Amino acid sequence: MTRNSSPAAGMALTSFALAALASGAACAQSGKSAPYPDRPLRMMVGFAPGGGADTAARPLAQRLSEVFGQQVVVDNRPGAGGNIATEISARAVPDGYTILMGTIAALAINPTIYDKLGFDPIRDFAPISSVASSINVLVVHPSVTAKDVKELIALVRGRPGGLNYGSSGVGSAGHLAGVLMEQMTKTDLIHVPYKGGAPAMTALLGGEVQMIFSTAATAIPQIKAGKIRALAVTTAKRASMLPDLPTIAEAALPGYEANNWYGLVAPAKTPRAAIERLNAETVKILGSAALRDIYFTQGLEPTPSTPEAFGAYIKSEIAKWAKLVKAAGVKPE
Repeated sequence: MTRNSSPAAGMALTSFALAALASGAACAQSGKSAPYPDRPLRMMVGFAPGGGADTAARPLAQRLSEVFGQQVVVDNRPGAGGNIATEISARAVPDGYTILMGTIAALAINPTIYDKLGFDPIRDFAPISSVASSINVLVVHPSVTAKDVKELIALVRGRPGGLNYGSSGVGSAGHLAGVLMEQMTKTDLIHVPYKGGAPAMTALLGGEVQMIFSTAATAIPQIKAGKIRALAVTTAKRASMLPDLPTIAEAALPGYEANNWYGLVAPAKTPRAAIERLNAETVKILGSAALRDIYFTQGLEPTPSTPEAFGAYIKSEIAKWAKLVKAAGVKPE
């Protein structure tokens, strides 16, 4: 379910609130504490439907709903590189009923880009589990004449002002992939941020931008349809779902690597019992063949972990990307 301004969405969220109130009232009358979870949960997503974060969230939310016997509602709040949904989540009641599909942008990159954030990714959240990693694919509009990465770099160098490239927002993995290419090639690219990977892809299809570093989940259907052209993947190794595509590193820029990831977190001070239940069920689901198959077709690789391991990974990613962000002088747009 996606949050929007439609009457249907309003009714859905009202139903969510009514269900929570009814459950709470029942527990109060019985004088007993119901086992967790005893009412619907909300999974916040900071990007528009159809993008990488949303694609990672929906299959997991569906299966958690089945396991819990309670609906897990996906609530999309796009904007500000994922900061809007992340701040809402940080301020939510820490009772285990609001969780966030965190991204590399909001949890690892934005703390360096934005001088003032309404949240601290370490202080304000309790890690649950890493969920998935996603390759990014460098894709171009058919009007771009370059047939490989070397030709693209030559094209950018020969064009005053460079090329426009879209992303799911300032500080997103797609944005930083472009920044890294600029730094390594000493060229200029014009960044155009959107409110998610799907809107950025729509812009590419419409010719508003010439290229994007898209998640595989968003790019593969358009690549197969022949509407865009894929040049390379951003990972250190070739991707199994796109085995014929070279990496940017092997095609033109040795050492180039830009990964993308997603993971679940809850507001700080969420009861440990809730964190442990969410982790246990998430890890089981991510380890199932059914979800692996769904993720694989969408360019995602499940990455289940302990809460502690995911927390340590977030800290390491903050340190890693801070160096690039500061060196490039990336600022909010």
